[in-house]
Amino acid sequence: MTTRTTTRAARLDQVCADAVGIARGAITDVDPADIGEHLEAIAEGDRLVTHLFESHLAGYRGWRWAVTVTRVPRSRHVTVCETVLLPGPDALLAPGWVPWNERLQPGDLGVGDLMPTAPDDERLAQGYVLSDDPAVEEVSWELGLGRSRVMSREGRIDTAQRWYDGEAGPEAPISAAAPRNARCGTCGFYLPLAGSLRAMFGVCGNLYAPDDGRAVSSDHGCGAHSEALLGSAEQPVEELPTVFDDSEVESVAVSRGHGSVEESEPAEDYGHS
Repeated sequence: MTTRTTTRAARLDQVCADAVGIARGAITDVDPADIGEHLEAIAEGDRLVTHLFESHLAGYRGWRWAVTVTRVPRSRHVTVCETVLLPGPDALLAPGWVPWNERLQPGDLGVGDLMPTAPDDERLAQGYVLSDDPAVEEVSWELGLGRSRVMSREGRIDTAQRWYDGEAGPEAPISAAAPRNARCGTCGFYLPLAGSLRAMFGVCGNLYAPDDGRAVSSDHGCGAHSEALLGSAEQPVEELPTVFDDSEVESVAVSRGHGSVEESEPAEDYGHS
């Protein structure tokens, strides 16, 4: 046997609805100028009504004062239950709260900061269980000597994709501007990583490269490639022959200045005259 229950809508109590002055007088912690016009009265239950007033408080645009009043049965004396400031449909609200571990962005961790890792982080797996990375199994078989947690398959895939799509991948501006054959996988300064990431990533060891000490993809590139100059042979500069024409001599008259000595005259002694 089933029974059907219906919820009866609350009826607006007229005595409580008419107590606008009592509701307005209950807002005592602010200046009267911060209380605006009466907006509406809402029936919350039997003989329970909430009055809404416009708020003029600075910084609370669109908010409303809410004052709830009630009365006992067969009494016309209205009492105040509570007074609160509530946001309206057009209120300016702060953004929703986001946990700190979801607000963090790459590069937010500074000197001295601590960022604990969640116990159920999907990027990590327990070190004592079998890993799906053969390279990890080769060094972690010794019981009790391995790390407590290692990167899981999901963690490695996420890391590889992030690196490949960022400044360490082939689409980075420095990589796109480098010659096509100047790829990190063929560079002598490229140090491949261990494990399953070895096939795609390594660390740059070139002192003069902008990615020195950073993980880069094998198809990343830059102008500091170790073999960048081997394929470009020096082209000799074509020199034109120098032409000397001494078959003609042009006479040029030179005028002598005041005080000059003729060739037929004896040379003067050095010193002051």
